[in-house]
Amino acid sequence: MPKRILVATYYWPPAGGPGVQRWLKTAQALKQLGHDVEVLTVDPSSATYPLRDESLLAEAEGLTVHATPARDWFGAYQKLTRRKEVPFSGFANQAGRPGPIQRLSRWVRGNFFLPDPRRGWNRYAVDEALRQHARSPYDLVITSGPPHSTHLVGLELQRHGLRWWADFRDPWTDIYYYRMFYPSAWARRRDAAMEQAVLRHAERVLAVSDDLKRLLASKVGGDGARFVVVPNGYDPADFNAEAPVPRNATRTLAYTGTLTLDYPLEALYAALRAYCTAHGALHLVFAGRPATEAVAALTQLQQELPLSVEFKGYLPHAESVALLQRADALLLLIPELPNNRGILTGKLFEYLGSGRPIWGFGPVHGDANAILQQTQAGALFEHPNEAAEALAKWPERGADLAARTRYTRLGIARELAAYFDR
Repeated sequence: MPKRILVATYYWPPAGGPGVQRWLKTAQALKQLGHDVEVLTVDPSSATYPLRDESLLAEAEGLTVHATPARDWFGAYQKLTRRKEVPFSGFANQAGRPGPIQRLSRWVRGNFFLPDPRRGWNRYAVDEALRQHARSPYDLVITSGPPHSTHLVGLELQRHGLRWWADFRDPWTDIYYYRMFYPSAWARRRDAAMEQAVLRHAERVLAVSDDLKRLLASKVGGDGARFVVVPNGYDPADFNAEAPVPRNATRTLAYTGTLTLDYPLEALYAALRAYCTAHGALHLVFAGRPATEAVAALTQLQQELPLSVEFKGYLPHAESVALLQRADALLLLIPELPNNRGILTGKLFEYLGSGRPIWGFGPVHGDANAILQQTQAGALFEHPNEAAEALAKWPERGADLAARTRYTRLGIARELAAYFDR
């Protein structure tokens, strides 16, 4: 039976980046399946986005969007740090060791703005959701985090009698950059208490990977029945299904997205040295915001090897997708962090959708490599020399259309909708 659904998400066009794609695409897919989906988000004039992608506004057409004001706690952060940019996840756009002002601002954020500074939106979001619910009741509210403060919106709406699910794209207190906020013991306890309240009270908890599901369920006694894996996916309409196999003069390896110092960069550098020394020239293209230290190291490698590196910066989604399909192979890196076996970035599924082979570094027994093996799209490695030799023998094609169909946004929406009446 069709449902009337409200999706509460801070990140919505014109915000850019992978956090937007999950519910932008899933909401449209659920609507295609006959459900009435509305979106609750922050008004762009009150929002703080690390990235903007105006081109995504066209993809939101046809959806009813309720945008509210928000208190701008990030404005204070920017004044304190004297930075114009909003920090990326993992502080990818802040190079080197943080200075005294940065350390102080991170400490303030990690000890006073709990669970995160975007909680300044919550009061407005709750009021608007209740106002819309009074006009035409919702069958279900789904909150998406990060920012995990959005789940507190769902918790409050549940107290008003609304049915609520919490969707986790990333961990909460276990997220890899949590320690960078220097949280005190009190702040850790407070954050953990909020996380526990969400995990215990949400009717269902959605997680992007099996390992994240296990992690979240373990925090409430391993009650796995309420926990459901809803992976990210890709939209076939974003890709040219007739795109020919690229014939680049120099073998081209493409990477899109964030690249912080938590990624296996040393393994990558060693593999590039081994490959170029044994097999010749390679062209590496980055679209996104690599850490400044990574840019410097790769630039130095160009002086030593038959390696060329191109940094394109952040690209609109359509241009990023086109870049993937022009590459001979795609570079995937999983951060070297606790619980990294469950990291399944939205990028992985865009890579699958491109049909290009995928090569990189990460836990060989992790969820990402399992999907690569299952779809025969490529593989992840832990040893540079093994990876370099594998790249030399890499196939021309990645996952075929049949193998990757399960990870289309429509296929995932069908799996999600199967739980609506359970």
